[in-house]
Amino acid sequence: MKVMKITLALFMCLLLLPGCKQGEKETRVLKLAHGLSPTHSVHQGLEFMNKRLVDLSGGKMLLDIYPSSQLGSESQCIELLQIGSLDITKVSSASLEGFVDLFKVFGLPHLLESREQYFNVLDGPIGQELLTLTEPYWFRGLTYFDAGARSFYTTNRPIRKPEDLKGLKIRVQQSPIAMEMMVAFGGSAAPVDWGELYTALQSNVVDGAENNAPSITTAFHHEVARYFTVNEHTMCPDVIIISTTTWEKLTEQEKNGYNRLHPKQLCINVNYGNNRKENLYRKSKKKESKLSTLINNLSLMQLNR
Repeated sequence: MKVMKITLALFMCLLLLPGCKQGEKETRVLKLAHGLSPTHSVHQGLEFMNKRLVDLSGGKMLLDIYPSSQLGSESQCIELLQIGSLDITKVSSASLEGFVDLFKVFGLPHLLESREQYFNVLDGPIGQELLTLTEPYWFRGLTYFDAGARSFYTTNRPIRKPEDLKGLKIRVQQSPIAMEMMVAFGGSAAPVDWGELYTALQSNVVDGAENNAPSITTAFHHEVARYFTVNEHTMCPDVIIISTTTWEKLTEQEKNGYNRLHPKQLCINVNYGNNRKENLYRKSKKKESKLSTLINNLSLMQLNR
């Protein structure tokens, strides 16, 4: 008799359980990984994106963010997206050149005349079409992040004119167009992994690198690099990409939530990046800093334009 009562009680629980689930607010959690420090402006932008996503979805969607290459490098995160083991990642447009040739355009030096033109391209039909072109490779773009303009920084010798790059080994992204650019500038391209760059600069394996101001400070490269030349030769955006496996699981309402993130997201990330740039300039002016920021003389330097 007791066995029958227990069995009946369990049966009733099973009948009532689906109804209880339907009344609960289900939250879709998507895993996002990237290679930058939690103090980087891009990570702060991602945290803002998460808050905005929660607001837009009424708490039904959120991001679980893994910074500092916890789940692998950019190329490894792309592979995880392709097999459906990771939902979202942040990559440089340079990392997408091997999938879609059109992304190489962002790596051409001095192509865009102003930041306004840069943002118009990203927000316009060209930028939005680019986001969809990687779908045959099992991921697609969601939105762009402003990654600032890339400039040169060196350890032992300042770059005061284009000829100063001759003979220098400069770290560039693992991008054919970036390596060709350095050869055209007269330097030697060294595609060192980002996580190994501090040691490479410190031990003189490379003579310098090129990147945006926030990346220099958050990776502490200003501790080992003495000169920062603000020539701003390229503006390569970061791209937030999502696995098509994940994208196809989203409802239309959820997809619209991600699509609505774009315009405001770009603006907030610009502000974070500008704050980091100002922070670098402040650090370079401190007496104990080894970094000299060559702004006045070279901010308009055009290399082989």
